[in-house]
Amino acid sequence: MVKENTKTKESVKEYEQEVEEEEETEEDQELVCPECGSEDLVEDAERAEVVCNDCGLVVEEDQVDRGPEWRAFDSDERDDKSRVGAPMTKRMHDKGLTTNIDWRDKDAFGQSLSADRRAQMKRLRKWQNRIRTSGSKERNLQFALGEIDRMASSLNIPESTREIASMIYRRALDENLLPGRSIEAVSASALYAACRQENIPRSLDEISDVSRVEKQEVARTYRYIARQLELEIGPTDPAEFVPRFASELGLSEEVQQKAIEIIEDTAEEGLLSGKSPTGYAAAAIYLASILCNDKRTQKEVAEAANVTEVTIRNRYHEQAEAIGAGV
Repeated sequence: MVKENTKTKESVKEYEQEVEEEEETEEDQELVCPECGSEDLVEDAERAEVVCNDCGLVVEEDQVDRGPEWRAFDSDERDDKSRVGAPMTKRMHDKGLTTNIDWRDKDAFGQSLSADRRAQMKRLRKWQNRIRTSGSKERNLQFALGEIDRMASSLNIPESTREIASMIYRRALDENLLPGRSIEAVSASALYAACRQENIPRSLDEISDVSRVEKQEVARTYRYIARQLELEIGPTDPAEFVPRFASELGLSEEVQQKAIEIIEDTAEEGLLSGKSPTGYAAAAIYLASILCNDKRTQKEVAEAANVTEVTIRNRYHEQAEAIGAGV
Protein backbone atom coordinates (compact mmCIF):
# COMPACT_ATOMS: atom_id res chain seq x y z
CA MET A 1 0.00 0.00 0.00
CA VAL A 2 2.84 2.40 0.84
CA LYS A 3 4.56 1.72 -2.49
CA GLU A 4 1.30 2.33 -4.39
CA ASN A 5 0.77 5.67 -2.58
CA THR A 6 4.30 6.86 -3.36
CA LYS A 7 3.83 5.92 -7.03
CA THR A 8 0.57 7.83 -7.28
CA LYS A 9 2.15 10.90 -5.63
CA GLU A 10 5.07 10.79 -8.07
CA SER A 11 2.70 10.50 -11.05
CA VAL A 12 0.65 13.48 -9.81
CA LYS A 13 3.82 15.60 -9.47
CA GLU A 14 4.95 14.62 -12.96
CA TYR A 15 1.53 15.56 -14.38
CA GLU A 16 1.60 18.96 -12.65
CA GLN A 17 5.09 19.67 -14.02
CA GLU A 18 3.94 18.81 -17.54
CA VAL A 19 0.94 21.16 -17.25
CA GLU A 20 3.15 24.00 -16.00
CA GLU A 21 5.61 23.47 -18.88
CA GLU A 22 2.74 23.52 -21.40
CA GLU A 23 1.39 26.77 -19.94
CA GLU A 24 4.83 28.37 -20.08
CA THR A 25 5.32 27.38 -23.70
CA GLU A 26 1.86 28.73 -24.61
CA GLU A 27 2.67 32.05 -22.93
CA ASP A 28 6.04 32.26 -24.69
CA GLN A 29 4.49 31.75 -28.12
CA GLU A 30 3.61 35.01 -29.85
CA LEU A 31 0.17 35.32 -31.32
CA VAL A 32 -0.08 35.74 -35.07
CA CYS A 33 -3.15 36.80 -37.02
CA PRO A 34 -4.41 33.70 -38.89
CA GLU A 35 -5.97 35.89 -41.59
CA CYS A 36 -3.10 38.14 -42.69
CA GLY A 37 -0.17 36.76 -40.67
CA SER A 38 0.46 40.09 -38.95
CA GLU A 39 2.03 40.22 -35.49
CA ASP A 40 0.64 43.70 -34.78
CA LEU A 41 -2.07 42.62 -32.32
CA VAL A 42 -3.82 44.91 -29.85
CA GLU A 43 -5.42 43.89 -26.57
CA ASP A 44 -8.82 45.45 -25.86
CA ALA A 45 -9.16 45.25 -22.07
CA GLU A 46 -12.75 46.51 -22.02
CA ARG A 47 -14.02 43.78 -24.38
CA ALA A 48 -11.46 41.16 -23.28
CA GLU A 49 -10.35 40.63 -26.88
CA VAL A 50 -7.16 40.54 -28.96
CA VAL A 51 -7.65 42.32 -32.29
CA CYS A 52 -5.40 42.46 -35.34
CA ASN A 53 -4.40 46.06 -35.97
CA ASP A 54 -4.02 45.47 -39.73
CA CYS A 55 -7.13 43.58 -40.83
CA GLY A 56 -9.33 43.99 -37.72
CA LEU A 57 -9.82 40.26 -37.10
CA VAL A 58 -10.65 39.26 -33.53
CA VAL A 59 -7.91 36.72 -32.79
CA GLU A 60 -8.95 35.94 -29.20
CA GLU A 61 -12.08 36.74 -27.21
CA ASP A 62 -13.42 36.24 -23.68
CA GLN A 63 -9.95 36.51 -22.18
CA VAL A 64 -9.48 35.87 -18.48
CA ASP A 65 -8.52 38.98 -16.54
CA ARG A 66 -5.22 38.11 -14.89
CA GLY A 67 -4.88 41.49 -13.18
CA PRO A 68 -4.96 42.07 -9.41
CA GLU A 69 -8.22 41.49 -7.56
CA TRP A 70 -7.78 44.37 -5.13
CA ARG A 71 -9.18 47.83 -5.78
CA ALA A 72 -8.19 51.18 -4.27
CA PHE A 73 -11.11 53.49 -3.49
CA ASP A 74 -8.95 56.33 -2.19
CA SER A 75 -5.30 57.34 -1.86
CA ASP A 76 -5.00 55.74 1.60
CA GLU A 77 -5.86 52.28 0.25
CA ARG A 78 -3.42 52.24 -2.69
CA ASP A 79 -0.70 50.62 -0.60
CA ASP A 80 -3.06 47.95 0.71
CA LYS A 81 -3.26 45.08 -1.77
CA SER A 82 -5.82 43.03 0.14
CA ARG A 83 -9.49 42.65 -0.67
CA VAL A 84 -11.49 43.91 2.29
CA GLY A 85 -14.96 44.30 0.81
CA ALA A 86 -16.85 47.53 0.24
CA PRO A 87 -15.22 50.92 0.87
CA MET A 88 -15.74 52.81 4.09
CA THR A 89 -18.64 55.23 4.13
CA LYS A 90 -19.51 58.12 6.41
CA ARG A 91 -23.21 57.38 5.95
CA MET A 92 -23.10 54.62 8.57
CA HIS A 93 -22.26 55.25 12.20
CA ASP A 94 -19.67 52.44 12.18
CA LYS A 95 -18.41 53.48 8.70
CA GLY A 96 -19.58 50.12 7.33
CA LEU A 97 -16.75 48.17 8.96
CA THR A 98 -18.77 45.83 11.16
CA THR A 99 -20.68 42.80 9.97
CA ASN A 100 -24.36 42.05 10.40
CA ILE A 101 -26.00 38.79 11.41
CA ASP A 102 -28.55 37.96 8.76
CA TRP A 103 -32.19 38.20 9.86
CA ARG A 104 -33.08 35.02 7.96
CA ASP A 105 -32.76 31.94 10.17
CA LYS A 106 -30.88 29.87 7.59
CA ASP A 107 -27.39 28.44 7.41
CA ALA A 108 -24.81 28.78 4.65
CA PHE A 109 -26.52 26.05 2.61
CA GLY A 110 -29.95 27.76 2.76
CA GLN A 111 -31.38 25.24 5.21
CA SER A 112 -33.55 26.35 8.13
CA LEU A 113 -31.97 26.40 11.57
CA SER A 114 -33.16 24.38 14.47
CA ALA A 115 -35.17 25.96 17.29
CA ASP A 116 -32.17 26.11 19.64
CA ARG A 117 -29.98 27.65 16.96
CA ARG A 118 -32.65 30.25 16.08
CA ALA A 119 -32.86 31.31 19.72
CA GLN A 120 -29.08 31.58 19.85
CA MET A 121 -29.01 33.74 16.70
CA LYS A 122 -31.70 36.00 18.17
CA ARG A 123 -29.60 36.58 21.27
CA LEU A 124 -26.50 37.23 19.16
CA ARG A 125 -28.34 39.82 17.04
CA LYS A 126 -29.55 41.61 20.15
CA TRP A 127 -26.11 41.75 21.71
CA GLN A 128 -24.49 42.78 18.44
CA ASN A 129 -26.86 45.74 18.13
CA ARG A 130 -26.05 46.72 21.70
CA ILE A 131 -22.31 46.47 21.10
CA ARG A 132 -22.44 48.46 17.86
CA THR A 133 -24.20 51.34 19.62
CA SER A 134 -22.63 51.02 23.05
CA GLY A 135 -22.07 54.75 23.67
CA SER A 136 -24.32 57.78 23.48
CA LYS A 137 -22.34 59.17 20.54
CA GLU A 138 -22.83 55.98 18.55
CA ARG A 139 -26.56 56.00 19.25
CA ASN A 140 -26.74 59.65 18.25
CA LEU A 141 -24.94 58.96 14.98
CA GLN A 142 -27.06 55.92 14.21
CA PHE A 143 -30.30 57.88 14.55
CA ALA A 144 -29.05 61.05 12.82
CA LEU A 145 -27.51 59.28 9.80
CA GLY A 146 -30.67 57.25 9.44
CA GLU A 147 -32.65 60.50 9.34
CA ILE A 148 -30.35 61.96 6.70
CA ASP A 149 -30.71 58.86 4.55
CA ARG A 150 -34.52 58.87 4.95
CA MET A 151 -34.86 62.54 3.95
CA ALA A 152 -32.41 62.18 1.08
CA SER A 153 -34.31 59.18 -0.27
CA SER A 154 -37.57 61.15 -0.21
CA LEU A 155 -35.97 63.99 -2.19
CA ASN A 156 -33.98 61.78 -4.62
CA ILE A 157 -30.67 63.27 -3.51
CA PRO A 158 -27.57 61.45 -4.88
CA GLU A 159 -25.35 59.36 -2.63
CA SER A 160 -22.37 61.70 -2.95
CA THR A 161 -24.41 64.51 -1.41
CA ARG A 162 -25.61 62.19 1.36
CA GLU A 163 -21.98 61.41 2.13
CA ILE A 164 -21.18 65.11 2.47
CA ALA A 165 -24.23 65.65 4.70
CA SER A 166 -23.04 62.83 6.96
CA MET A 167 -19.58 64.39 7.19
CA ILE A 168 -21.08 67.76 8.12
CA TYR A 169 -23.13 66.15 10.88
CA ARG A 170 -20.08 64.29 12.19
CA ARG A 171 -18.16 67.57 12.35
CA ALA A 172 -20.99 69.24 14.24
CA LEU A 173 -21.07 66.34 16.71
CA ASP A 174 -17.29 66.37 17.20
CA GLU A 175 -17.26 70.13 17.83
CA ASN A 176 -20.09 69.84 20.36
CA LEU A 177 -22.62 71.93 18.44
CA LEU A 178 -25.64 69.77 19.27
CA PRO A 179 -26.49 70.78 22.87
CA GLY A 180 -29.70 72.81 22.87
CA ARG A 181 -30.72 71.59 19.40
CA SER A 182 -32.64 68.54 18.28
CA ILE A 183 -30.99 65.77 16.30
CA GLU A 184 -33.66 66.10 13.60
CA ALA A 185 -32.96 69.82 13.12
CA VAL A 186 -29.19 69.32 12.85
CA SER A 187 -29.68 66.40 10.43
CA ALA A 188 -31.99 68.45 8.21
CA SER A 189 -29.66 71.47 8.26
CA ALA A 190 -26.65 69.25 7.41
CA LEU A 191 -28.53 67.83 4.42
CA TYR A 192 -29.54 71.32 3.27
CA ALA A 193 -25.95 72.55 3.62
CA ALA A 194 -24.70 69.59 1.56
CA CYS A 195 -27.24 70.36 -1.17
CA ARG A 196 -26.09 73.98 -1.22
CA GLN A 197 -22.45 72.94 -1.47
CA GLU A 198 -23.08 70.45 -4.28
CA ASN A 199 -25.48 72.77 -6.18
CA ILE A 200 -28.35 70.32 -5.80
CA PRO A 201 -31.59 72.30 -6.37
CA ARG A 202 -33.47 71.57 -3.16
CA SER A 203 -35.13 74.43 -1.30
CA LEU A 204 -35.41 74.88 2.44
CA ASP A 205 -39.17 74.29 2.16
CA GLU A 206 -38.58 70.88 0.56
CA ILE A 207 -36.09 69.89 3.26
CA SER A 208 -38.42 70.97 6.06
CA ASP A 209 -41.38 69.14 4.46
CA VAL A 210 -39.63 65.76 4.73
CA SER A 211 -38.07 66.50 8.14
CA ARG A 212 -39.80 66.25 11.51
CA VAL A 213 -39.16 69.88 12.53
CA GLU A 214 -40.45 73.28 11.49
CA LYS A 215 -38.89 75.33 8.73
CA GLN A 216 -37.84 78.14 11.09
CA GLU A 217 -35.93 75.74 13.32
CA VAL A 218 -34.14 74.16 10.34
CA ALA A 219 -33.18 77.59 9.00
CA ARG A 220 -31.93 78.78 12.39
CA THR A 221 -29.89 75.60 12.94
CA TYR A 222 -28.49 75.76 9.40
CA ARG A 223 -27.24 79.32 9.88
CA TYR A 224 -25.63 78.39 13.20
CA ILE A 225 -23.87 75.28 11.86
CA ALA A 226 -22.70 77.02 8.66
CA ARG A 227 -21.23 79.83 10.75
CA GLN A 228 -19.57 77.62 13.37
CA LEU A 229 -18.14 75.12 10.87
CA GLU A 230 -17.19 77.90 8.42
CA LEU A 231 -18.81 76.14 5.50
CA GLU A 232 -18.07 77.68 2.12
CA ILE A 233 -21.57 78.05 0.71
CA GLY A 234 -22.42 80.56 -1.99
CA PRO A 235 -25.81 82.01 -2.87
CA THR A 236 -28.32 79.73 -4.57
CA ASP A 237 -28.66 80.24 -8.31
CA PRO A 238 -32.36 80.27 -9.37
CA ALA A 239 -31.35 78.84 -12.75
CA GLU A 240 -30.61 75.51 -11.03
CA PHE A 241 -34.35 75.07 -10.31
CA VAL A 242 -35.47 75.76 -13.88
CA PRO A 243 -34.93 72.27 -15.41
CA ARG A 244 -36.78 70.49 -12.59
CA PHE A 245 -39.74 72.90 -12.53
CA ALA A 246 -39.96 72.96 -16.33
CA SER A 247 -39.89 69.15 -16.45
CA GLU A 248 -42.77 68.93 -13.99
CA LEU A 249 -44.76 71.38 -16.13
CA GLY A 250 -43.93 69.56 -19.37
CA LEU A 251 -42.28 72.61 -20.96
CA SER A 252 -39.93 72.49 -23.92
CA GLU A 253 -36.20 73.10 -24.01
CA GLU A 254 -36.85 76.46 -25.65
CA VAL A 255 -38.83 77.65 -22.63
CA GLN A 256 -36.10 76.46 -20.26
CA GLN A 257 -33.39 78.35 -22.14
CA LYS A 258 -35.54 81.47 -22.27
CA ALA A 259 -36.18 81.29 -18.52
CA ILE A 260 -32.45 80.97 -17.81
CA GLU A 261 -31.77 83.99 -20.06
CA ILE A 262 -34.38 86.00 -18.14
CA ILE A 263 -32.78 85.07 -14.81
CA GLU A 264 -29.29 85.99 -16.01
CA ASP A 265 -30.36 89.30 -17.56
CA THR A 266 -32.44 90.44 -14.59
CA ALA A 267 -29.86 89.30 -12.03
CA GLU A 268 -27.30 91.61 -13.63
CA GLU A 269 -29.61 94.52 -12.86
CA GLY A 270 -29.80 93.59 -9.18
CA LEU A 271 -33.37 92.25 -9.08
CA LEU A 272 -32.30 88.96 -7.52
CA SER A 273 -31.00 90.50 -4.30
CA GLY A 274 -33.15 89.50 -1.33
CA LYS A 275 -35.51 87.36 -3.42
CA SER A 276 -36.38 83.70 -2.93
CA PRO A 277 -34.57 81.59 -5.59
CA THR A 278 -37.53 79.27 -6.10
CA GLY A 279 -40.01 82.13 -6.51
CA TYR A 280 -37.65 83.94 -8.84
CA ALA A 281 -37.18 80.81 -10.98
CA ALA A 282 -40.95 80.19 -11.05
CA ALA A 283 -41.64 83.73 -12.26
CA ALA A 284 -39.00 83.41 -14.98
CA ILE A 285 -40.56 80.15 -16.17
CA TYR A 286 -44.02 81.74 -16.25
CA LEU A 287 -42.73 84.73 -18.24
CA ALA A 288 -40.75 82.47 -20.61
CA SER A 289 -43.81 80.28 -21.26
CA ILE A 290 -45.75 83.39 -22.34
CA LEU A 291 -42.97 84.64 -24.61
CA CYS A 292 -42.55 81.20 -26.23
CA ASN A 293 -46.33 80.70 -26.77
CA ASP A 294 -46.38 77.69 -24.45
CA LYS A 295 -48.22 79.31 -21.60
CA ARG A 296 -48.90 77.75 -18.20
CA THR A 297 -51.17 79.32 -15.61
CA GLN A 298 -49.77 80.95 -12.49
CA LYS A 299 -51.49 78.29 -10.40
CA GLU A 300 -49.76 75.45 -12.28
CA VAL A 301 -46.35 77.09 -11.97
CA ALA A 302 -46.93 77.87 -8.28
CA GLU A 303 -47.82 74.24 -7.52
CA ALA A 304 -44.75 72.94 -9.36
CA ALA A 305 -42.42 75.37 -7.56
CA ASN A 306 -44.20 75.16 -4.18
CA VAL A 307 -44.63 78.94 -3.96
CA THR A 308 -47.65 81.25 -3.86
CA GLU A 309 -49.26 82.86 -6.89
CA VAL A 310 -48.71 86.29 -5.32
CA THR A 311 -44.94 85.70 -5.33
CA ILE A 312 -45.02 84.76 -9.01
CA ARG A 313 -47.07 87.85 -9.92
CA ASN A 314 -44.73 90.21 -8.07
CA ARG A 315 -41.53 88.72 -9.52
CA TYR A 316 -43.10 88.33 -12.97
CA HIS A 317 -43.95 92.04 -13.29
CA GLU A 318 -40.46 93.04 -12.12
CA GLN A 319 -38.74 90.73 -14.61
CA ALA A 320 -41.01 91.73 -17.51
CA GLU A 321 -40.32 95.40 -16.87
CA ALA A 322 -36.56 94.79 -16.59
CA ILE A 323 -36.26 93.00 -19.94
CA GLY A 324 -38.77 95.33 -21.66
CA ALA A 325 -41.31 92.63 -22.43
CA GLY A 326 -44.73 94.09 -23.10
CA VAL A 327 -46.79 91.28 -21.60
